[in-house]
Amino acid sequence: MNQNGRSRSSGIVGHDAPEYPNIRVPVIAAIEGRAHIHSEYILLSNVIVAAEGASFHDMGHYAAGVVPGDGIFTTWSYRAGAGRAEAFLLNAQPVTAAVAREWGVVAEVVPDGQALGRAQELARQYLKAPEVARRNTRVHFIWPLKQRIVQEVGYGLSLEGASAAALMKATQAKS
Repeated sequence: MNQNGRSRSSGIVGHDAPEYPNIRVPVIAAIEGRAHIHSEYILLSNVIVAAEGASFHDMGHYAAGVVPGDGIFTTWSYRAGAGRAEAFLLNAQPVTAAVAREWGVVAEVVPDGQALGRAQELARQYLKAPEVARRNTRVHFIWPLKQRIVQEVGYGLSLEGASAAALMKATQAKS
């Protein structure tokens, strides 16, 4: 995800996304700036380090008239709880790094410009563990979320697709 909150794919089930949960080492995300589109990628990480000025939002779904069914609800509800995830996805307001930390989504909030450095420090620390411990810890930690993704995202995508089709039909009818 770049500083404008843009990602390379279309949700958890997009292009390379199915492989992200299969990364077999602890994953650390460093967030500087806005993560306003496809923040579900970030929440597939084990540890999230966010700069004070970082914010999270979902501009591409409910705010745009589309059901958030591509995995964003699954990841946010897993990390923050269902009630917070629902409010986050329904509200048109970004969530600050500090609030995301209160919710348990972000592990550390650091001064602006220091998220990547802190993430690299953590990576060096994690590399001290034996390889099998690193690999199997990631596998163990991500397993419950992977199960939810498999269970929920297919149905969510069908609802998202139906809402997107209805939105397109309504837009075409107006023109």
